[in-house]
Amino acid sequence: MTELLTAEQMRSTEGSAIRTGEVSGAMLMMRAGQGVVGAVAEAWPELENGVRRAVVLCGPGNNGGDGFVVARLMHARGWAVDLYLYGDADKLPPDARANHDLWAALGEVFPLTGKTEPGEADLLVDALFGTGLTRPVDLPLDSYEAPRVVAVDMPSGLCSDSGRVIGDLAMAADLTVTFHSLKPGHVLAEGPAHCGVIDIVDIGLEDTEAPSDGHVTLVDLPEGALGKAGGHKYVSGHALVLTGGSGRTGAARMAARAALRSGAGLVTLGVPGSAQQEIACQVTAEMLWRVDGAADLESVLEDDRLNALCIGPGLGAERAAELVPVAAKAGRALVLDADGITGFSETPEELFKLLHDNCVLTPHDGEFARVFPDLGERLNGPLKEGPGFSRIDAARIAAARAGAVVLLKGPDTVIAAPDGRVAVHAATGERAAPWLATAGAGDVLAGLICGLMARGMEGFEAAQAAAWLHVEAALMFGPGLIATDLPEMLPEVFFELGL
Repeated sequence: MTELLTAEQMRSTEGSAIRTGEVSGAMLMMRAGQGVVGAVAEAWPELENGVRRAVVLCGPGNNGGDGFVVARLMHARGWAVDLYLYGDADKLPPDARANHDLWAALGEVFPLTGKTEPGEADLLVDALFGTGLTRPVDLPLDSYEAPRVVAVDMPSGLCSDSGRVIGDLAMAADLTVTFHSLKPGHVLAEGPAHCGVIDIVDIGLEDTEAPSDGHVTLVDLPEGALGKAGGHKYVSGHALVLTGGSGRTGAARMAARAALRSGAGLVTLGVPGSAQQEIACQVTAEMLWRVDGAADLESVLEDDRLNALCIGPGLGAERAAELVPVAAKAGRALVLDADGITGFSETPEELFKLLHDNCVLTPHDGEFARVFPDLGERLNGPLKEGPGFSRIDAARIAAARAGAVVLLKGPDTVIAAPDGRVAVHAATGERAAPWLATAGAGDVLAGLICGLMARGMEGFEAAQAAAWLHVEAALMFGPGLIATDLPEMLPEVFFELGL
């Protein structure tokens, strides 16, 4: 399980290790510098030979201290190194000042100002500001260029808690070397675009526990997470997906197909009379029940073997307003997507009163902002100081307010439970699947969650597993994907997982 540590949590972890005597600040700084140099050698082995020039930009804090270590170690490897310091050497923290003085015995420390032009180099090392940045950087960060840029801990200008740019500019790195753990800013918002490849370096804190407050994990799918289906079909659950009227059934049909492919024993489409013939011509494995209005849904839900519902894809706001209260009152596992959420844009508090803790809301950013307008405004407004309000913050507050699990969709999908638990699924780096940005992909995700909940998974766990499976299916298919391809890739995904 990979944790995402905020700047404050990382400071606390380091401080705890230093207080117990496990390490010293100087040791951590030395290990960080060694880690950066090692990561550079691994990323660009071609730089091991010949005449190489590096420009190292050091900031006024301990991130700058790491930069002084990097400069010294690269000098020892035969690099020509030009080092620039932003700020006053006399104001550096003690460990950073000590490493400044060690470098000063080897080479010059040039002042870095807004007018400085470092010149050409094979490598640019950004050790200006790491995880603790709280203000815009008063430097032309976009003008510092080299064929290869490595950021120490976090590209300067980027908020490590939110992944948002503070002010207007942030460095763009090809490689970011961070220490002990990923930070939220590496995977959220603009972070992935600025960080490039991320290398996590061990600096000797593996035995130090991080603070438990605000615990956030990165979603992975551990062995056995989905269990194994067995017994008759009702053991694996019966999911109901409600559809819209004639000409608006495609989204629900995709959701139903995903629920069935995810392992639900039965999946039924709840269909208004106007759409029965349309759907009957399109589906084979899914069953049909006529559900015109609230009374029909109440009747259907008398069958207590029906244990999970998906409401929203292509449903229509009017139909959602009528059917969601009935579904929520039944107390079954419930996934609300699209119109199932935005049907209550004018009265979100009424929706929240209906929900229970085994409901999952799956909004994209626009739907989220319509139901949680204050949180959407904070996320989308300019960031003038850090730590910035993040998608983690927004989803956590939204889940507590709604009393339900909230899955905030995006490449950086955030899943929050009403009890404060949060997980992030990052479809970045090796798991980037930009072709998932296609119509209907969100409907498939809603169906996946519903199917897993029908199998008995709780909402928070089902949302995490579905987010992982959704991306895995997209990666397995590749470019050219359309939403209907996703459910059909699931058998291959499950086979690879040994299920």
